[in-house]
Amino acid sequence: MTRQLRLLLCGFLAACTFAVQAQAPRPPAPAAPAQVAPGQSVARQAPQPGPEYKLGPGDAIRIQVFQNPDLTVEARVSENGTISYPLIGSVQVGGLSIGQAERRIADALVKGGYLKSPQVNMNLLQVRGNQVAVLGQVQKPGRFPLETTNVRASEMLAAAGGVTPEGDDVLVVTGSRNGQQFRRVIDIPALFAGLRPEDDVLLQDGDTLYVSRAPMFYIYGEAQRPGPYRVERGMTVMQALAAGGGVTPRGSENRLKLHRTGPDGRIVETTPRLTDLVQPNDVIYVRESLF
Repeated sequence: MTRQLRLLLCGFLAACTFAVQAQAPRPPAPAAPAQVAPGQSVARQAPQPGPEYKLGPGDAIRIQVFQNPDLTVEARVSENGTISYPLIGSVQVGGLSIGQAERRIADALVKGGYLKSPQVNMNLLQVRGNQVAVLGQVQKPGRFPLETTNVRASEMLAAAGGVTPEGDDVLVVTGSRNGQQFRRVIDIPALFAGLRPEDDVLLQDGDTLYVSRAPMFYIYGEAQRPGPYRVERGMTVMQALAAGGGVTPRGSENRLKLHRTGPDGRIVETTPRLTDLVQPNDVIYVRESLF
């Protein structure tokens, strides 16, 4: 009898333990990864990008519609900003961002009764529209694309490799703003030193950046290295002589002649002092010493 009571008691305790475990809350199962349809991407938390690139003439694009492979098209934006697309014909995409162009094509497909809820995806294959020209004394002159609408003059100058050693300290930006001619002369050293941030203008399609050759002066006669040299800011005659390696043992710093073009275009010869400032196109002649 005692053994039977013990067996009954053990069975009762086991049943109670099972009931408690069944009622205990279970840890939540890990969430399954979201299913992504072909042609779509998973949204990620990221900083908001800058202004989007606007499509322009010459841009090459690829357009795809989810589950409609027959509507996959590669096209180039024409000079008037249009592309030809199946079923809907000519579509104006010039001046639109990628997202805006996708919505325009999707709306046209819906209005035409071809698809109920098209998922249009557009990729930019090659940028040819919205370009600026960087010319003159830069390392890589040429045409460069404006991939966003917030590209500034300093960034484009850096994209062109910067100014050559023969380049001037002045950058000239020309173009059009609101239908009016635009021109800005920018001091390059002050710009990159942060002294004039207001000169770092935003560029627009069709702008031209030009860096001319730096102003030069010339030394000949009894100089160690006669020839042309760049006029630096605030350069004196003494500094100009130092740029040319100084005078030879036969020359004299006290017997200099300076040839300078006057306001009337005629050459004026003077005897400069060592502290006089050098001007563009000055010619310094170092004469022989008398003794």
